[in-house]
Amino acid sequence: MSANPCRPLLLPSPNLLIFDLDGTLIDSRQDLANSVNAARASLGLPPIPDETVASYVGDGAPALIRRALGPHASEEQVQSALQFFLEHYSIHRLDFTRPYPGVHEALESFARLGLKMAVLTNKPVRISRDILQGLFLAHFFFAIHGGNSFPYKKPHPVGIYTLMAETGTPPEHTLLIGDSAVDVLTARNAGVRSVGVTYGISPESLKETPPDFLIHSITELPALLERAR
Repeated sequence: MSANPCRPLLLPSPNLLIFDLDGTLIDSRQDLANSVNAARASLGLPPIPDETVASYVGDGAPALIRRALGPHASEEQVQSALQFFLEHYSIHRLDFTRPYPGVHEALESFARLGLKMAVLTNKPVRISRDILQGLFLAHFFFAIHGGNSFPYKKPHPVGIYTLMAETGTPPEHTLLIGDSAVDVLTARNAGVRSVGVTYGISPESLKETPPDFLIHSITELPALLERAR
Protein backbone atom coordinates (compact mmCIF):
# COMPACT_ATOMS: atom_id res chain seq x y z
CA MET A 1 0.00 0.00 0.00
CA SER A 2 1.52 3.33 -1.01
CA ALA A 3 0.78 7.01 -0.58
CA ASN A 4 -2.15 8.40 -2.50
CA PRO A 5 -0.57 10.64 -5.15
CA CYS A 6 -3.87 12.33 -5.99
CA ARG A 7 -4.37 14.03 -2.65
CA PRO A 8 -1.03 15.06 -1.12
CA LEU A 9 -0.83 16.80 2.23
CA LEU A 10 -0.98 20.44 1.21
CA LEU A 11 -0.61 23.73 3.04
CA PRO A 12 -1.99 25.24 5.21
CA SER A 13 -0.18 23.16 7.79
CA PRO A 14 -2.01 21.33 10.59
CA ASN A 15 -2.16 22.82 14.09
CA LEU A 16 -4.42 20.14 15.60
CA LEU A 17 -3.58 16.43 15.40
CA ILE A 18 -6.34 13.99 16.34
CA PHE A 19 -5.24 10.38 16.82
CA ASP A 20 -7.18 7.15 16.83
CA LEU A 21 -5.98 4.80 19.59
CA ASP A 22 -6.12 1.07 18.80
CA GLY A 23 -4.08 0.29 15.71
CA THR A 24 -2.66 3.81 15.52
CA LEU A 25 -0.90 4.63 18.79
CA ILE A 26 -1.09 1.25 20.53
CA ASP A 27 -0.94 -2.41 19.52
CA SER A 28 -3.77 -3.79 21.66
CA ARG A 29 -4.92 -6.72 19.55
CA GLN A 30 -3.72 -9.49 21.91
CA ASP A 31 -5.39 -8.06 25.01
CA LEU A 32 -8.59 -7.39 23.06
CA ALA A 33 -8.62 -10.93 21.67
CA ASN A 34 -7.97 -12.45 25.09
CA SER A 35 -10.79 -10.47 26.69
CA VAL A 36 -13.24 -11.21 23.88
CA ASN A 37 -12.54 -14.91 24.17
CA ALA A 38 -12.87 -14.73 27.96
CA ALA A 39 -16.30 -13.17 27.43
CA ARG A 40 -17.22 -15.97 25.00
CA ALA A 41 -16.03 -18.55 27.53
CA SER A 42 -18.31 -16.98 30.17
CA LEU A 43 -21.21 -18.05 27.95
CA GLY A 44 -19.77 -21.50 27.31
CA LEU A 45 -18.61 -20.63 23.79
CA PRO A 46 -15.28 -21.72 22.27
CA PRO A 47 -12.57 -19.19 21.40
CA ILE A 48 -12.33 -17.58 17.98
CA PRO A 49 -9.03 -16.71 16.24
CA ASP A 50 -7.22 -13.53 17.25
CA GLU A 51 -7.30 -12.37 13.63
CA THR A 52 -11.08 -12.67 13.60
CA VAL A 53 -11.39 -10.57 16.75
CA ALA A 54 -9.08 -7.95 15.22
CA SER A 55 -11.37 -7.71 12.20
CA TYR A 56 -14.24 -6.77 14.53
CA VAL A 57 -12.39 -3.87 16.20
CA GLY A 58 -13.10 -0.23 15.39
CA ASP A 59 -16.74 0.53 16.15
CA GLY A 60 -16.67 0.31 19.93
CA ALA A 61 -17.05 -2.40 22.57
CA PRO A 62 -20.78 -3.14 22.05
CA ALA A 63 -20.28 -3.71 18.32
CA LEU A 64 -17.17 -5.80 19.01
CA ILE A 65 -19.06 -8.14 21.33
CA ARG A 66 -22.09 -8.41 19.05
CA ARG A 67 -19.84 -9.43 16.17
CA ALA A 68 -17.85 -11.84 18.34
CA LEU A 69 -21.01 -13.62 19.53
CA GLY A 70 -22.61 -13.84 16.11
CA PRO A 71 -26.10 -13.12 14.80
CA HIS A 72 -27.88 -15.76 16.89
CA ALA A 73 -26.89 -14.36 20.30
CA SER A 74 -29.74 -12.97 22.35
CA GLU A 75 -29.72 -9.42 23.69
CA GLU A 76 -29.36 -10.85 27.20
CA GLN A 77 -26.27 -12.80 26.12
CA VAL A 78 -24.78 -9.76 24.42
CA GLN A 79 -25.24 -7.58 27.49
CA SER A 80 -23.85 -10.27 29.80
CA ALA A 81 -20.80 -10.81 27.59
CA LEU A 82 -20.27 -7.07 27.18
CA GLN A 83 -20.21 -6.55 30.95
CA PHE A 84 -17.81 -9.48 31.36
CA PHE A 85 -15.59 -8.18 28.56
CA LEU A 86 -15.36 -4.66 30.03
CA GLU A 87 -14.52 -5.97 33.50
CA HIS A 88 -11.95 -8.46 32.18
CA TYR A 89 -10.37 -5.95 29.80
CA SER A 90 -10.11 -3.24 32.46
CA ILE A 91 -7.94 -5.63 34.49
CA HIS A 92 -5.91 -7.05 31.60
CA ARG A 93 -5.72 -3.94 29.40
CA LEU A 94 -1.91 -3.73 29.66
CA ASP A 95 -0.89 -7.39 29.75
CA PHE A 96 0.46 -7.23 26.20
CA THR A 97 -0.54 -3.78 24.90
CA ARG A 98 2.34 -1.51 23.97
CA PRO A 99 2.83 1.64 21.89
CA TYR A 100 3.83 0.99 18.31
CA PRO A 101 7.53 1.56 17.59
CA GLY A 102 8.38 5.24 17.38
CA VAL A 103 5.12 6.54 18.88
CA HIS A 104 6.66 8.17 21.93
CA GLU A 105 9.40 9.83 19.89
CA ALA A 106 6.91 11.07 17.29
CA LEU A 107 4.65 12.59 19.93
CA GLU A 108 7.65 14.32 21.46
CA SER A 109 8.45 15.79 18.03
CA PHE A 110 4.90 17.11 17.65
CA ALA A 111 5.03 18.61 21.12
CA ARG A 112 8.26 20.42 20.26
CA LEU A 113 6.51 21.85 17.20
CA GLY A 114 3.82 23.22 19.48
CA LEU A 115 1.04 21.18 17.91
CA LYS A 116 -2.15 20.49 19.86
CA MET A 117 -2.84 16.76 20.16
CA ALA A 118 -5.92 14.77 21.14
CA VAL A 119 -7.17 11.18 21.06
CA LEU A 120 -10.54 10.28 19.56
CA THR A 121 -11.40 6.59 19.84
CA ASN A 122 -14.51 4.43 19.91
CA LYS A 123 -13.05 2.58 22.90
CA PRO A 124 -14.66 3.42 26.28
CA VAL A 125 -13.10 6.62 27.56
CA ARG A 126 -12.10 5.45 31.06
CA ILE A 127 -10.17 2.44 29.74
CA SER A 128 -8.60 4.60 27.02
CA ARG A 129 -7.32 7.10 29.57
CA ASP A 130 -6.06 4.33 31.86
CA ILE A 131 -4.13 2.72 29.00
CA LEU A 132 -2.53 5.98 27.91
CA GLN A 133 -1.58 6.79 31.49
CA GLY A 134 -0.18 3.30 32.01
CA LEU A 135 1.95 3.64 28.86
CA PHE A 136 3.13 7.16 29.87
CA LEU A 137 1.52 8.78 26.84
CA ALA A 138 -1.46 10.62 28.37
CA HIS A 139 0.47 13.84 29.07
CA PHE A 140 0.89 14.51 25.35
CA PHE A 141 -2.85 15.04 24.85
CA PHE A 142 -5.00 17.96 25.95
CA ALA A 143 -8.09 15.76 25.48
CA ILE A 144 -8.85 12.04 25.35
CA HIS A 145 -12.35 11.24 24.11
CA GLY A 146 -13.86 7.76 23.85
CA GLY A 147 -16.85 6.07 22.34
CA ASN A 148 -19.03 7.07 25.29
CA SER A 149 -17.85 10.70 25.42
CA PHE A 150 -20.48 11.87 22.94
CA PRO A 151 -23.98 10.81 21.85
CA TYR A 152 -22.48 9.32 18.67
CA LYS A 153 -19.35 7.32 17.90
CA LYS A 154 -17.05 7.66 14.89
CA PRO A 155 -17.62 8.03 11.96
CA HIS A 156 -19.99 10.71 13.25
CA PRO A 157 -17.99 13.98 13.24
CA VAL A 158 -19.15 15.27 16.65
CA GLY A 159 -15.81 14.38 18.29
CA ILE A 160 -13.79 16.29 15.71
CA TYR A 161 -16.19 19.23 15.85
CA THR A 162 -15.81 19.34 19.63
CA LEU A 163 -12.01 19.26 19.50
CA MET A 164 -11.86 21.97 16.84
CA ALA A 165 -14.21 24.13 18.90
CA GLU A 166 -12.18 23.56 22.09
CA THR A 167 -8.99 24.72 20.37
CA GLY A 168 -10.41 27.26 17.95
CA THR A 169 -8.88 25.31 15.07
CA PRO A 170 -10.54 25.42 11.61
CA PRO A 171 -10.91 22.26 9.50
CA GLU A 172 -8.09 23.20 7.13
CA HIS A 173 -5.64 23.15 10.06
CA THR A 174 -6.89 19.86 11.51
CA LEU A 175 -5.58 16.38 10.73
CA LEU A 176 -6.94 12.98 11.79
CA ILE A 177 -4.56 10.02 11.98
CA GLY A 178 -6.00 6.50 12.05
CA ASP A 179 -5.73 2.95 10.77
CA SER A 180 -9.19 2.24 9.42
CA ALA A 181 -11.97 3.31 7.10
CA VAL A 182 -13.90 4.46 10.18
CA ASP A 183 -11.24 7.10 10.78
CA VAL A 184 -11.14 8.23 7.16
CA LEU A 185 -14.93 8.54 7.05
CA THR A 186 -14.88 10.49 10.31
CA ALA A 187 -12.42 12.95 8.81
CA ARG A 188 -14.45 13.28 5.62
CA ASN A 189 -17.66 13.84 7.58
CA ALA A 190 -15.96 16.64 9.51
CA GLY A 191 -14.32 18.18 6.44
CA VAL A 192 -10.76 17.60 7.64
CA ARG A 193 -7.80 15.78 6.10
CA SER A 194 -6.70 12.28 7.09
CA VAL A 195 -3.53 10.25 7.33
CA GLY A 196 -3.89 6.47 7.29
CA VAL A 197 -1.35 4.16 8.91
CA THR A 198 -0.71 0.81 7.26
CA TYR A 199 0.71 -1.00 10.31
CA GLY A 200 -2.50 -1.06 12.39
CA ILE A 201 -5.41 -3.39 13.05
CA SER A 202 -7.56 -2.56 10.00
CA PRO A 203 -5.26 -1.27 7.24
CA GLU A 204 -7.02 -3.38 4.59
CA SER A 205 -10.07 -1.15 4.96
CA LEU A 206 -8.01 1.80 3.71
CA LYS A 207 -7.84 0.25 0.25
CA GLU A 208 -11.52 0.88 -0.42
CA THR A 209 -11.66 4.07 1.65
CA PRO A 210 -8.33 5.79 1.01
CA PRO A 211 -7.13 8.61 3.24
CA ASP A 212 -5.51 11.78 1.97
CA PHE A 213 -2.11 10.33 2.76
CA LEU A 214 -0.66 6.98 3.84
CA ILE A 215 2.32 6.26 6.08
CA HIS A 216 3.88 2.92 6.95
CA SER A 217 5.32 4.02 10.31
CA ILE A 218 4.38 6.75 12.76
CA THR A 219 8.01 7.89 12.46
CA GLU A 220 7.21 9.18 8.95
CA LEU A 221 4.66 11.67 10.25
CA PRO A 222 6.99 14.28 11.83
CA ALA A 223 8.84 14.74 8.51
CA LEU A 224 5.53 14.92 6.67
CA LEU A 225 4.33 17.69 8.98
CA GLU A 226 7.64 19.53 8.78
CA ARG A 227 7.29 19.63 4.99
CA ALA A 228 3.73 20.89 5.31
CA ARG A 229 4.85 23.64 7.67
